[in-house]
Amino acid sequence: MSTAPSSAILSHAQIWAAIDALAALVGTSPSGLARRAGLDPTTFNKSKRVTADQRQRWPSTESLAKCLAATGVTLDQFVALIAPAQRGTVRTMPLLGFVQAAEGGHFDERGFPDGVGWDELGFPAVDDRNAYALEISGDALRPAYRDGAFLIVSPSAAIRRGDRVVVKTRSGEVVVRELARKTAKAIELRAFGAGQPDRTLATEDYLWIARIVWASQ
Repeated sequence: MSTAPSSAILSHAQIWAAIDALAALVGTSPSGLARRAGLDPTTFNKSKRVTADQRQRWPSTESLAKCLAATGVTLDQFVALIAPAQRGTVRTMPLLGFVQAAEGGHFDERGFPDGVGWDELGFPAVDDRNAYALEISGDALRPAYRDGAFLIVSPSAAIRRGDRVVVKTRSGEVVVRELARKTAKAIELRAFGAGQPDRTLATEDYLWIARIVWASQ
């Protein structure tokens, strides 16, 4: 993930652009973001960003904290949104439904997005050019991920014990679990909830494994 912007002083425009980027990231408008955080829907409206006498109005730390809590975005991730906002660019990445990910033709042998059927999602501050997004549908991955959540997956990211990962098996199944252990012979995957089984897959039984680097909540 990118770090904070090079400038030590954050401008009024950068902060508000980052809030706009956060709203877009979770698939809503600034007013929708405010509602999700339990705030007045007009809190982040453009008309509220300056006072009647044209003085700059800054968002409060309390409202920002509520937004981060409501979306599952960490403070570091929010700060990372500021750098792309400062440059005026938001990168798009391939987007695919989680159910469709199990179908053939969407990934190459390395687990990089490939083929047709992909949509696009705007998402700043991801360094891996091969990163992609999976959109969850249904409740199969609760309590970890709700229906409609986006998982940002980085095929190039280093994977460590305790990371949440996506695994594609040779039979075509797509598995989302926590990595408990990885050896030369197998990977051990820990389930998120009681309704999901732990899994152990021999190295020859899966095609690729990739790390989930961010998820909307």
